[in-house]
Amino acid sequence: MTDVRYPFTAIVGMADLRLGLLLNAVSPAVGGVLVRGEKGTAKSTMVRALAGLLPSIAAVDGCRFACDPAAPDPQCPDGPHTSVAGHERPSQLVELPVGVAEDRIVGSLDLERALAEGVKAYEPGLLAKAHRGVLYIDEVNLLQDHVVDLLLDAAAMGRSYVEREGVSVRHAARFLLVGTMNPEEGELRPQLLDRFGLTVEIAATRDPAERAEVVRRRLGYDADPAGFAARFAEEERELAERITAARELLPKVELTDVALRQITAVCAAFEVDGLRADIVMARTAVALAAWAGRTEVLEEDVRKAAQLALPHRRRRNPFDAPGLDEEQLDRTLEEHAQPEEPAEPEPEGDGPDGDGPDSGPDGDGPGDGGPEDGGPDGGGPEGGGAPEPFDGAAPEPGPATSAEDEPAQPPVPAQHPAPARESAPVAAGDPYRTRLFTVKGTGHGAQGRRSPAETTGGHTVRARRPQGTLSRLHLTATLQAAAPHQVARGRDGRALVLHRDDFREQVRQGRESNLVLFVVDASGSMAARQRMTAVKGAVLSLLMDAYQRRDKIGMVTFRGADAELALPPTSSVEVGAARLESLPTGGRTPLAAGLLRAHEVLRVERLRDPSRRPLLVVVTDGRATGGRDAVARSHRAAALFAAQGTASVVLDCESGPVRLGLARTLAGLLGGSAVSLDELRAEGVASLVRESRSVNSARPANPVRPANTANSAKPIRSMRKAA
Repeated sequence: MTDVRYPFTAIVGMADLRLGLLLNAVSPAVGGVLVRGEKGTAKSTMVRALAGLLPSIAAVDGCRFACDPAAPDPQCPDGPHTSVAGHERPSQLVELPVGVAEDRIVGSLDLERALAEGVKAYEPGLLAKAHRGVLYIDEVNLLQDHVVDLLLDAAAMGRSYVEREGVSVRHAARFLLVGTMNPEEGELRPQLLDRFGLTVEIAATRDPAERAEVVRRRLGYDADPAGFAARFAEEERELAERITAARELLPKVELTDVALRQITAVCAAFEVDGLRADIVMARTAVALAAWAGRTEVLEEDVRKAAQLALPHRRRRNPFDAPGLDEEQLDRTLEEHAQPEEPAEPEPEGDGPDGDGPDSGPDGDGPGDGGPEDGGPDGGGPEGGGAPEPFDGAAPEPGPATSAEDEPAQPPVPAQHPAPARESAPVAAGDPYRTRLFTVKGTGHGAQGRRSPAETTGGHTVRARRPQGTLSRLHLTATLQAAAPHQVARGRDGRALVLHRDDFREQVRQGRESNLVLFVVDASGSMAARQRMTAVKGAVLSLLMDAYQRRDKIGMVTFRGADAELALPPTSSVEVGAARLESLPTGGRTPLAAGLLRAHEVLRVERLRDPSRRPLLVVVTDGRATGGRDAVARSHRAAALFAAQGTASVVLDCESGPVRLGLARTLAGLLGGSAVSLDELRAEGVASLVRESRSVNSARPANPVRPANTANSAKPIRSMRKAA
């Protein structure tokens, strides 16, 4: 393997990504850049190439935290630095692996040395190594949320704080943060998206000539890396010099009042939450001016800053794709392109030229016939009388719409019209909050927010012998294990004698994420438009719940003669929502085929990730009409899940005055629980009411409540009436 980096200037296209990276190189205060794009688009190659363009830095000799000799950090753990002798070294590129632990990021105490020798030995982490360099996180959306929070907090504050095991360490951590992700593998939470300064959406070019040039250059680099890099050496040098010049010019750039007002007006027009967007846009616009060699921010800088800093902050729910309305942006910039004129002070006095209550006929007081008095420009009848006061009553219906013609129900929001044929897709209803469904027992899967599990977070429940490297010391259990052996070990009374076998680590219990596999009945028995709209709305609600709990999701649909895997297990609920929206309906009901296909999907996923426990969600009315002996085959297929102990929930979609209870029978065969559409929606509303009143009520996990009980009938009737 060669250590010659691919030249930054050899990248073909990707103008926005190039600019976003360079702006952060000029001004790391911008807050980093998140690169979103499909696989194979040179995201990692460009980030690694950028590190070679950054100017070298001076570091204090022997300092593990890369302190600047001209201004050493007074809180440096290796300080205080009495000597300012330093050396030049290249800027560091630190790559963060997906499975990195928190201790590796912030550093950790050498626990064995601290307890055995009585010294507090702190080992710096990756944040210290990345100080004054580049921290690159590939597949940032696959990191655990608490790890991403920690990284973004350090990037925002410029310092890393370590408080653990009796050690308190603070050190500088200023770096250029770059994260890359493939949206198909799952999204970041909006709160975390907002912490990235800029975002860039990239995709492979569809121009055959550009694609050919990309292949040609890559083959040339693979054949002779050093020779290929030499061809672009002059362009690389010029680009590095321009970065240095822009950094020196940055403090001299002026952010004018007009530009600042345009920035705040744009953020307000796009209804961006908080003020971080305003600050990031201002810093980006200043960096753009410096990059262009100017000392004043222009409107073009504000426009480009908005295009880079706002799209990922526009999301309102997990299924909203990032985007920006260019016409609205241009309109807002144009409206605030001129300096704001100072307001003229209003004259005081009661004379003819004043505005007091005694103003004469020529003034603006009462009785002057102006707009407020129903004059020629007023709002009274025929422009001559005062308008009638509004008494709060609803206006009488006009002749075009009589009271009898008024609808008794509120109007239903317009939906996209669909063709009348049976297999036409039906739009999903609005999502709502749902009940939490969990997997019984304690798992060991990836940290999430659904089912109980032993995880790296959560609260300590017990101690155990270390499994591999000691990470989280259980001090009490360690002392208890060592205490009986102190006399035999010849303790001299000054120090506790510890052996490796005495150490115990904490076992923490939190929550894990699961694989939620939806098995959706799309047959003719479910094809009534109103019912399918409600069904899709319920599944959409469960999809949103899976997103918030960091689950993987998959979707199997069955209709006609067979079942298909509509969505292979993925972390992207956006893809799941899109597949659900376009789901056609109609045909017979091959329930057994749907269950068997789901069983095969879970078998394969269990081989890929044995620690991730599945949750099966079957959305059906329980009918089985596809193939010979359809009912018996579906019962045998359901028994397979019960035999394996797979957690399951049946969303009962049966409607009408006469209900056969087939879905609840299926739930019993699966060994799971059943809940109706009405119950699911009513319980979501009821949970919000309970939270608002701060009332805690105990209830069994996954209860199965008959639809005709007194407790459930009342909310169901109220929901039907409200609908």
